[in-house]
Amino acid sequence: QVQLVESGGGLVQAGGSLGLSCAASVGTFSSYGMGWFRQAPGKEREFVVGIGLSGVMTRAADPVKGRFTISRDNAKNTVYLQMNSLKPEDTAIYYCAATTYTSTPIATRLYDYWGQGTQVTVSS
Repeated sequence: QVQLVESGGGLVQAGGSLGLSCAASVGTFSSYGMGWFRQAPGKEREFVVGIGLSGVMTRAADPVKGRFTISRDNAKNTVYLQMNSLKPEDTAIYYCAATTYTSTPIATRLYDYWGQGTQVTVSS
């Protein structure tokens, strides 16, 4: 089992920034690709950003390109999501997830482990 715990969510004004962290409880963190997903009320969970196990390759969904940045520190077993220029439509529960794929798949079904989620609310 891989346990993931997100932190850093909260309330922020539109145009502001927020950083999220996802800490893994095991030392095999570097064996997994990581992704951030989000789910707004009444909507399906959607891919936001992903990063390969080495941290070299990243990808981002169109709505967040140029605003969100994913990074990882394998020595700390932690993946980060830096969100800038936040918009009200970014409001959602954000989930950290781990995949055995070395690439960065966008489908939720391809991720094996999930955190509990952290709420991000962006006000107008």
